[in-house]
Amino acid sequence: MVLKEKMLLDVKWATRQRLQYIEIMAFYTGVVTRSDVAKAFGISDAAATKDLKLYSDLTPNNLLYNHSVFGFVPSPSFSPSFANLAPAAVLPVIAANLAVSGGPYGADSIYGLTTAALPLPARLPSQQVLAQITRAIRSHKKLRVSYRSLSNRDSQERRIIEPHALVDTGIRWHIRAYSEDTYDFRDFVLSRFSHAECLDEAAESNVQYDDDWVEVVTLLLGPHADLDAQKRENLLLDYGAQNEFIEINVQRALIGYVLQRLHVDTTQDHSMNPHAYQLMLLNRAEIEPFAAWAFT
Repeated sequence: MVLKEKMLLDVKWATRQRLQYIEIMAFYTGVVTRSDVAKAFGISDAAATKDLKLYSDLTPNNLLYNHSVFGFVPSPSFSPSFANLAPAAVLPVIAANLAVSGGPYGADSIYGLTTAALPLPARLPSQQVLAQITRAIRSHKKLRVSYRSLSNRDSQERRIIEPHALVDTGIRWHIRAYSEDTYDFRDFVLSRFSHAECLDEAAESNVQYDDDWVEVVTLLLGPHADLDAQKRENLLLDYGAQNEFIEINVQRALIGYVLQRLHVDTTQDHSMNPHAYQLMLLNRAEIEPFAAWAFT
């Protein structure tokens, strides 16, 4: 047993990527073949055969060869040794058609599973602007920007900010940054930057001073009261609720985006259409002070 554990730990990174793919492919499609591995990594059939043999040597009880499909299928006692097979980890990999980033498979689906995504606008800056922003984050430097704000101030006015994080809301990207103009931390939408210059001047702020970023609160959500009992029960199952409500731990700075993304009814009297806003916020009084803009 100790020898097997040592062998698993000694697997090189590049080989480990291929063994992870073998596990994901076998478990989620029911079969993995030599040609699957060869196509996904741009290697020869002989090299793919070697990987499959190595996998079988390291995990002898996981895969069984099935002559009818000319490939390996998961055994009843299959247990992953290399891949995280949780749906939250695997679905993005399948949707992005990734075995490893930049693989040689082109437009072919390496998992053989059809996926689709909403054709939403990209809402991203130029690569030059993004590079200046990410360099400032990485090196903890000040950033001089031109930002097309939706507020009443001159959107072309230059300003100095000190960014510390990138945020993906699922609809857009923004950065969390300290604003020298307003003396506070706030969000800046990436697509609204028309210019950015990473300065050779250290940021004076620190993420630890961004209270809304470091403090985490719990959202308590429940099925909308105007839904019938069966629909409420189905929603709790849908969200994997362990009780009669859904608990989500979230940074205070991200509360509003979570409420928007989940289409939560944030009104005091829960007056929004329950079919469009299937969830309602149960601890409104506790949450509203941190994301007033998301409440109606």
